[in-house]
Amino acid sequence: MFKIAILGPESTGKTELAALLAKHFDGEWVPEYARSYIENLGQAYNFQDICNIAIRQIEQENEYLHRPGNGYVFFDTDLIITKVWFEYCYKTVPDFVTKHLEKNIYDAYLLCLPDLPWQPDKVREHGSDRDFFFEWYQKEIEKTGKPFRITGGTGHQRLLNAIEAVNTMLKPDRNE
Repeated sequence: MFKIAILGPESTGKTELAALLAKHFDGEWVPEYARSYIENLGQAYNFQDICNIAIRQIEQENEYLHRPGNGYVFFDTDLIITKVWFEYCYKTVPDFVTKHLEKNIYDAYLLCLPDLPWQPDKVREHGSDRDFFFEWYQKEIEKTGKPFRITGGTGHQRLLNAIEAVNTMLKPDRNE
């Protein structure tokens, strides 16, 4: 099973891209847990809420850790984003997050450019800081040593660019 994490700043199309890639590659996708958690919180989030999100993300990742097969699973975000959020908001990262990230479970990463128009909603907070977070996420991905590609574009072209990136990283001998 090939595990691909899709990262990027807020409002860069990660959710839609994860779902479309799973459909294209006849795979699965794992929705972002943080979004639904925060949407249903009913108050401002705190450190413990981010810990709860991290715990659930780890559970989701562990479900696929040793799953056999040659298929694909696309994760709409991963623990790197949660780690960055801990550092950005609270200047600390819990040990359990760091330990899980050391497992380095992903086969590859797609990093979405902030080249789509900002779409505000009740969960998004940093529309003017998307380049800042993009660079931070890229540095964190590079630390993993895993293959990654930056993907961008608008409309259907974004999907085509992401498909090409996945093929380049995981299936260099075959074009889809």
